[in-house]
Amino acid sequence: MIWKFLVLVLATGAFVAANAQIKTFPFAYTQQDLPNGLRLVTIPTDSPNLVSIYIVVQTGSRNEVEPGKSGFAHLFEHMMFRGTAKYPPEKYNQILQRAGAASNAYTSDDLTAFYTTFSKEDLAQILEMESDRFQTLKYTPEVFKTETGAVLGEYNKNSSDPEEKLDEVLHDTAFDRHTYKHTTMGFLKDVQDMPNQYDYSLKFFDRYYRPEYTTIVVAGDVDAKQVRALVDKSWGNWKRGSYHPDIPVEPAQQSPRENKIDWPSPTLPLIEIAFHGPAYSDTDKDWTALDALATLAFGRNSDLYEKLVVREQKVDRLIGDMSQSVDPNLFAIEARVKTPEDVSYVRTQILDTIKHFQDDLVPAQKLSAVQSRERYGFTMQLDNSQSVAAAVARYIALRRTPDTIDKLYAIYSRLTPEDIRAAARKYLTENNRTIVTLTGPAAGGGK
Repeated sequence: MIWKFLVLVLATGAFVAANAQIKTFPFAYTQQDLPNGLRLVTIPTDSPNLVSIYIVVQTGSRNEVEPGKSGFAHLFEHMMFRGTAKYPPEKYNQILQRAGAASNAYTSDDLTAFYTTFSKEDLAQILEMESDRFQTLKYTPEVFKTETGAVLGEYNKNSSDPEEKLDEVLHDTAFDRHTYKHTTMGFLKDVQDMPNQYDYSLKFFDRYYRPEYTTIVVAGDVDAKQVRALVDKSWGNWKRGSYHPDIPVEPAQQSPRENKIDWPSPTLPLIEIAFHGPAYSDTDKDWTALDALATLAFGRNSDLYEKLVVREQKVDRLIGDMSQSVDPNLFAIEARVKTPEDVSYVRTQILDTIKHFQDDLVPAQKLSAVQSRERYGFTMQLDNSQSVAAAVARYIALRRTPDTIDKLYAIYSRLTPEDIRAAARKYLTENNRTIVTLTGPAAGGGK
C-alpha cells in the first residue's frame, strides 16, 4: 500500500525534491519536461498490473476570455471523443473495450482532464492512441452541431437542478470581469449559439490543445524510463503553440450584493453566502487559513452544524468551501433550509458565526484536529493507482507539479488561531459579500 517513506527519484532531466521529513504525498515520482513543453509525471505505485493515465490540459472555463464564447472548454471534453482519421470513435472504443479500460473526462474552472485506467501491457497502445487524438482530432461541421446540441441538453438538465442554478447565479452576481463569472457550462446564450461556431472551435483547439498546456500523469505498475521512452515516441513531435490568454482581473467589490431566484416548482429553500477570497497558494497562509476556516466554522464537526442540522433541525445540509483555483475565487457557505420561514434565521446564524471567528480565536485543539484530519483524509484516499493520479491531476492544474501538495500541507501544519482570525477579518467583510437565495412557490417564488 502507500505507507512508505519516500523521496523523489533522481533522474536525468527530472525535477528533484529531497526532504527528510515525512511527506504528505507518500510516493516517489519523476517529473520531466519534453523539449516541446509537454510535462510527464510518472508515479510508480504498488497496484499490481494496473496503470492509470490522467492527461491534464490547463484549460477550463477560466480560459474563455472572449465575449460570447463561454462553454468551449467543456465542449471539448465532448469533442475529444469524436475520433481521428486513424482512430474513429468505433475503433477507439473497441480498443478500450478489449483492454478492459475505463475512460472518461471532466472539466472545471481551471482544467480539462481525460483519464483511462487499464492493464499495464496496454500502456504503449493507450499512450499512442491518446497522442493521436490530442494532435490530430478531426470532426465535421455536422458532427460539431450534433455535439453542441448534446451540450445544450446537458446545460438544460443542469439548469433543472436548483443547486446548479444557485451556483450559476452566485458567480454571475459576485463577479464583474473575471471569467469565473460563468460556470463551466457557460452562459446559456453562448451555448445556444455554439452550433454556429464551428470555425471558432477549431481556433480554440489550436490554441489550447498544445504541449505547453498539457501534463501527462501516469500512475501504477510502471517504470519511469519505459514511460518516458513511450511518451517521447508518441508525443515528442507535437508542436508547441504560442497563444497566451489575457485573463481579466476582477476589481475589488465595493459593496454587498444580493440576488434572488424564484424557482418555478416546489423545492427546499437554498441560501449561499460568498466572499471573494484569494487564489490557491502553497506559499501564503491566506488560502489555507480560509480552507481551514470553512471546516472549523461550517463543517460537520462545527458548532453551527451541531446547532442547525443536529439539534434544531432547521437545515438538512450545511457546507463551507474555499474554492481551490488558479485565480482569486469565492469562499462560500451553502445551506439547504427545511422551511422558508427559517431562511432569515439561518442567514443570521451564518453571519453571526463569521463574526465570531473574526472576534475570537479558535481553540488551538480544534485547529489541530482539523489540521490532522485534512492531512489524514488526503493521504487515505490514495489507495489505488487511479485515486493517486486523480489527486495529483487537481494540483497539476494549479501548479503543474505534485510538489505543491507537500508545500500546501506544510503551510497547513503551521497555521495558528491568529492566522484563522486574520483571514476572517481580511476577507469575510460586508463589502466583499454576495448573498443569493432560492425559493420555490411555497415561499412566494412561483407564479
